[in-house]
Amino acid sequence: MSDKTEVNLTGVKQSKGVWLVKVPKYLSHQWDKATEKGEVGTLTIGKKQGKTEVHFSLNEELTALGALGEKDASLQVPRDHPFTMNTVGGQTMAVFSHSEAGEISLEGMVVHRAECRPVVNDNYMKLKKLQIQETTKPQRLSQQLEKAITTVFKPVANHDFNVEYEKKKKSDGKMVRAERQVVLDMLFSAFEKHQYYNIKDLVDITKQPVTYLKEIMREIGTYNSKGAHKSTWELKPEYRHYQSAEEEEEMQTA
Repeated sequence: MSDKTEVNLTGVKQSKGVWLVKVPKYLSHQWDKATEKGEVGTLTIGKKQGKTEVHFSLNEELTALGALGEKDASLQVPRDHPFTMNTVGGQTMAVFSHSEAGEISLEGMVVHRAECRPVVNDNYMKLKKLQIQETTKPQRLSQQLEKAITTVFKPVANHDFNVEYEKKKKSDGKMVRAERQVVLDMLFSAFEKHQYYNIKDLVDITKQPVTYLKEIMREIGTYNSKGAHKSTWELKPEYRHYQSAEEEEEMQTA
């Protein structure tokens, strides 16, 4: 259950209206370069033939391109960005802010939606061309070597799971067939605790070779090839109340 967080709703009483504006990615990157209290640009709002016209002009100091512009120092991002105004469309949207102290505040309700688009000029076309080149650049490049590499790198340590596997492989290879009655006693003792076992568990319990163990299990057990206990063995009904040789001797002695 998530912790409850209080939200500062002072913005509701102030009835602040905010604009929801979509801007190009490169423009947001340029804004990040501005100083803490620096000016990123100028917003002009006017009317023409009864329609609202909004225009954003980027600060000239932020027009120089960064990492992408290293190939062309003269390349600059567009300064002029007219707005395309859109209606809210009957939707109720709000803008929230999150402070460093973890407080969430309501900044206001969205009253206008707009899209900030650049003026298509030579600078913009060069920028788009450079962006496309960067996105299509392969992440890995082949390089021709002048001379062959003679250094051979070998692993400095073996992985734990490889060590464990090798130990198990050696121990399994040393398995020796025990007397049939001894193996039967171990199997019946195991099946007294659980009704179903897979062959790997039986190998671990009896320490017998798989082929030898399967040979015995085919005589006293049934293999489940389907159902809830698929790929497991269980005793045949006539062996489920079997007593080991030691238990029979104890019964006779008693």
